[in-house]
Amino acid sequence: MIEIALTEEPDRDDVQFLDDRLYEFNAAATGFHDGRLLALFARNAEHAIVAGLYGWTWGGCCEIRTVWVHEEWRGRGLGTKLLAAAETEARARGASQLVLDTHSFQAPRFYQRLGFEAAGSVSDCPTGYEKIYMRKVLSE
Repeated sequence: MIEIALTEEPDRDDVQFLDDRLYEFNAAATGFHDGRLLALFARNAEHAIVAGLYGWTWGGCCEIRTVWVHEEWRGRGLGTKLLAAAETEARARGASQLVLDTHSFQAPRFYQRLGFEAAGSVSDCPTGYEKIYMRKVLSE
């Protein structure tokens, strides 16, 4: 018998297990076995993280999952520097595009200024807002 258990605080190792199994399936299905994590962190003088970017490259694509800048550091170009560094690394890894998602209350205009275009959206995600999928084609 199989038991299904709900948790609001999953163990990070269990989540990693799921990610690893999904990657194995995706790699087998597509033939792309070149997946690599990509993370950038900006730290202050005390070595505390004040900004960061997390994602991966796989199959000629760079997916950015998380971009965050501490509110005291916003508006100083740190987010732009993170995205530029990620783009440089993505190109070095052979990626032809960057993809990410954002919400209407987050930073869609910021990403548009950096050359991203909306590729789709979902309304009321969360209620009253829009989830926007964005893409930036990396030209030669």
